[in-house]
Amino acid sequence: MAAPVQSPVRTETEIQKLTIGKALNLGLRAAMEADDKVLMMGEDVGRLGGVFRITDGLQKDFGEHRVLDTPLAESGIIGTAVGLAVRGFRPVCEIQFEGFIFPGFDQIVSQLAKLHYRTQGRLTVPVVIRVPFGGGIGAVEHHSESPESLFAHVPGLKVVSCSNPVDAYWMIQQAIQCDDPVLFFEPKKLYHSGALKQPVDTTATPDPLFASRTLRSGTAATLVTYGPSVKVCLDAATAAAEEGTELEVIDLRSLSPLDLGPVFESVRRTGRLVAVSEAQSESSVTAEIAARVQQECFYSLEAPVQRVTGFDTPYPPAKLEEHFLPDLDRVLHAVDNALAW
Repeated sequence: MAAPVQSPVRTETEIQKLTIGKALNLGLRAAMEADDKVLMMGEDVGRLGGVFRITDGLQKDFGEHRVLDTPLAESGIIGTAVGLAVRGFRPVCEIQFEGFIFPGFDQIVSQLAKLHYRTQGRLTVPVVIRVPFGGGIGAVEHHSESPESLFAHVPGLKVVSCSNPVDAYWMIQQAIQCDDPVLFFEPKKLYHSGALKQPVDTTATPDPLFASRTLRSGTAATLVTYGPSVKVCLDAATAAAEEGTELEVIDLRSLSPLDLGPVFESVRRTGRLVAVSEAQSESSVTAEIAARVQQECFYSLEAPVQRVTGFDTPYPPAKLEEHFLPDLDRVLHAVDNALAW
């Protein structure tokens, strides 16, 4: 596959306090300014600026030939993007809600993921598919799902997820620069959260795209997570600290490839691991983490790996989603189980 992604081109010195949604918008803008081969495609991404307003203002500033409103046809969006990528463009496709991605599943899995291998490296397909995902917005199943494990299982695809404004700004640019196809999962319930606003230095040197990061140090147990569950785990760690229990929190950031080195190192110190995700538990990213950790850290584990996930059912109606989604209490209960083992 392609070489590691380089740091994006730096913009003028500027530090702004941004939400995740605004950081994504500015990251997309920076990518389009740096490379005129970068295109935006999707349902309502142009004049409307997307249903979550992530592409707001881009069509006005870059024109309809670079920010394209498409028909309601995900297979057509992805298929067109594949053709554009083969001809030297870098398309960025928005899937309006994660549950709408499945009409384009064949194009993603059968074409996008395989062209580099099928051509023995002669072709690259630098397509980014932006996927607002996860629950917590009071919507129904096709607007609240977490299908990331399906794509993390497919060789030839890169799968990443941001959880904060700094990562949102830099990771979207790094994904666009990547010569491999990248599925970019965005926690939609956090898009416009004022509580998550962060100063974003647009001249900083970002972390590598496919690397996990330790967000909080601790000694009692390790919490590993990604996307919308990062905030839940950080809140759980804060609550546990008030009772004298220090939890380490690791944001995976990349789901394929998985960077589990920091996780192994952490578990060898804490002896306990809790993996957290909104996705259903069976055959999931958290299941892979549990398997890999017990292989690499078996003699360091003081308790079985605990998992806190969505349930193995279709996503429920909005009035029941608070019971479906991992929350602070469920995470702390899993920590208690690990500590009591």
